[in-house]
Amino acid sequence: MAKLKTVFVCNSCGTTYPKWSGKCNACNEWNTITEEVVEKETKQEEKNRSWKAEGTGKITRKAVPLSQVEANNIQRQVSGDEEFNRVLGGGFVPGSVILIGGSPGIGKSTLLLQLALNVNMKTLYVSGEESEGQIKLRASRLGTQHENCFIYTETNTNKMLKQAKAIEPDLLVVDSIQTMSSPHLESMPGSVSQIRECASEMQRFAKETNIPVVIIGHITKEGTIAGPKLLEHIVDVVLQFEGDRNYSYRILRTIKNRFGSTDELGIYEMQATGLREVSNPSELLISQKDDDLSGSAIAATMEGMRPMMIETQALVSTAVYGTPQRSATGFDLRRLSMLLAVLEKRGGLPYGQNDVFLNLAGGIKVDDPAIDLAIVSALISSLEDVSVPADICFAGEVGLSGEIRSVSKIEQRIQEADRLGFKQIFISKFNTKGLNPERYNIQISTIGKVEELYKALFE
Repeated sequence: MAKLKTVFVCNSCGTTYPKWSGKCNACNEWNTITEEVVEKETKQEEKNRSWKAEGTGKITRKAVPLSQVEANNIQRQVSGDEEFNRVLGGGFVPGSVILIGGSPGIGKSTLLLQLALNVNMKTLYVSGEESEGQIKLRASRLGTQHENCFIYTETNTNKMLKQAKAIEPDLLVVDSIQTMSSPHLESMPGSVSQIRECASEMQRFAKETNIPVVIIGHITKEGTIAGPKLLEHIVDVVLQFEGDRNYSYRILRTIKNRFGSTDELGIYEMQATGLREVSNPSELLISQKDDDLSGSAIAATMEGMRPMMIETQALVSTAVYGTPQRSATGFDLRRLSMLLAVLEKRGGLPYGQNDVFLNLAGGIKVDDPAIDLAIVSALISSLEDVSVPADICFAGEVGLSGEIRSVSKIEQRIQEADRLGFKQIFISKFNTKGLNPERYNIQISTIGKVEELYKALFE
């Protein structure tokens, strides 16, 4: 019989301590150590879980040289969601464990229920947060019915895995890991010990049965997945479902992927009937407006391996109070301050006496440095009150000395701009190596400094 044991566990990193402490020495976080009751295995239980083979005392498997290991191609199971397939690298890998995190109300449960209803696989959807009636109402709103989608409401992992073995599904969905509890532990659901044990049980189930498991995880107020960092190490794929509630767009971003690239993302649009896949995000991220409005410029950005066009909007006005304001939505505020300093130092433009507000259309956040050139164009356009033609786009990084630096994947950016009907694109003159302008119908203009951009557009 297992013995009860009390330990103190850090909710941030999962480090255990024999007594309480105000600060965790492993992650340097304060007030994250809580007391939990766990079970300590007896010697017989430890013997049963020994790394030795039962009965013989000999090792059944031997280490082999890497040169003798055969590389087997992964046979992926394709879902009915093209955006989900994109972020996974082509589809579900048998035996993989996928963790999806996101803020409350962003649409995680809707996404996975919609996936379970549309996928051509037998699916078991386990919910520890909603009743069967609530799930039925959501499925009716989605307008999709699937005879091979089974609903099971349970929080006990032992009962859940027994039900999964009985049904033998092709896909297991768990909503969510924070509501599950293992009968082997005495601690409360959502604690560090429970999350760690439940994730380990689901991982063992996935590896033994070759059934892919998708787990929903809550996030903290800092935006990280709740629970110990060990949870992200256990699973094979970590996806982040993010978006602004004031906008209808949702982004599924890959944080970790053992079977594919982490440079992919999927884009959805939240509607009354569920999430709609957005195959061409460029047209949605460019707002409909008159051509003669100043302070707007189009940037050719890359989100992972996916090119898209996004509109940057800037407003420069005279500072009413003593200290000028700086505000940015969807863009790093420190990066904006750097661009303003470059324009004032190298271009002689008086931004130090003006309020500056910057917004990226659609509520999307962009980290691509190639958006700098479009932001600079929008700032100059708003300051001079001269509009930038709507058929011009930009792709370039601005350095501290005012030079326009080259960016990666320039050909994909030009192809996307050409496909959407833009007439001219401004890029760095250092990006022309190996570039053949005759391949495109768009005019490619090269510049080397911020001063050249000002002369080309506003003189």
